[in-house]
Amino acid sequence: MLNRYEHDDAPSLKRSVQASLPAMRGLIEGARERGALTVWVNDNYGDWSANAAKLADHALAGAEPGLVEPFIAPDDAPFIVKARHSVFYGTQLEYLLRQEGVTDVMLMGQVTEQCILYSALDAYVRHLDVTIAPDAVAHIHKDLADAAVRLMEINMRARLVKADASAFDAE
Repeated sequence: MLNRYEHDDAPSLKRSVQASLPAMRGLIEGARERGALTVWVNDNYGDWSANAAKLADHALAGAEPGLVEPFIAPDDAPFIVKARHSVFYGTQLEYLLRQEGVTDVMLMGQVTEQCILYSALDAYVRHLDVTIAPDAVAHIHKDLADAAVRLMEINMRARLVKADASAFDAE
């Protein structure tokens, strides 16, 4: 979510983030109210010295700081940088989740048909239960995002929920 929105697909992505913003914020607030482990994962955009503060500053200086500000990780939150689409690929996220006894993950963010889809698959192959709130994920291509959500539901047995208080209820 720490994105400068200065790339070719930015106009479509910005519209989707704007539409999803209330649901995303609601999930974050709901997780924090319940004391759920909330892990922030973001692309490093090829900068191997990147950390939460550096990525936030870089994104805030971009085209849409209002779409970035709500997603700046609190200082006390785990923050993991990733180089590619999946939050698991080449990161310490799996180790952190296992250490914390996490068996169910809820994914939110961008891009549904890329990072969210690949992260859901990687969670599934790690025997984690996956929950997705389709209203709390942003896309570039709506048709591909819809197909990705369907793939996650069918092939990865992802639980689909609405991003409200009930999103945290057990199935």
